[in-house]
Amino acid sequence: MLEQPIITHHIQKYIINVLMYQQLARFRDLRPPKTETNLFSYHLNLLLKSGLVNKTPAGYTLSASGLSYVDRVSGEKQTIRRQPKIITMLLIQNSDGEVLLQKRTKQPYINSWTLPYGKLHIDDSSVLEAAKREAREKLAYSAAPKHVGDCYIRVQQPSGQGEFLSTTLAHICRFDSDDINASDDLIWVDPAKLHNLPLAPAVEEIVARSFFNDPFFFEEFMVDYP
Repeated sequence: MLEQPIITHHIQKYIINVLMYQQLARFRDLRPPKTETNLFSYHLNLLLKSGLVNKTPAGYTLSASGLSYVDRVSGEKQTIRRQPKIITMLLIQNSDGEVLLQKRTKQPYINSWTLPYGKLHIDDSSVLEAAKREAREKLAYSAAPKHVGDCYIRVQQPSGQGEFLSTTLAHICRFDSDDINASDDLIWVDPAKLHNLPLAPAVEEIVARSFFNDPFFFEEFMVDYP
């Protein structure tokens, strides 16, 4: 996983902002107006040491890490964008038609039941490879799933003020298996009985939608947090 610092100092933000709109910049072009040279040099060196900025014979430029950083921030204020969580969600059925559910052990939606899932990693080579990795990590199972659809799930807070508790883009990946054993945190459930369980948002809707067996589907779900 790629972890990067968040730039908070105004001089470093200024430098990054200049380089955001230029392939190369000279030393004097990076210095904010009315900033003492030694102070500016200190912050420029911090960016060089962090690996966000490179010094070349032709001038200063954003490094690969710097390019990744500016891809995640918005405009001149350089605030980190609030973006949807992107996950792979595993829809697994056995020969009896039952669906595998996993218990959530952390917030939000702790103790609810969900389809096994996990966040995409930046080094996953594809959505399917991410799904295979999650099956190995979460279920100790080597699977060859099929990417059957995407769902955009927004969970609205109870306040009704248009604020959202969570926003998730889920890549639904499906496979069949009779080789995964139930446990305290993993259960096989008849799809017709899903409504009897405390479910994470949109689980029942996703299971129902997948039964159409379309070549690929897309759905958007707006859910009120209970």
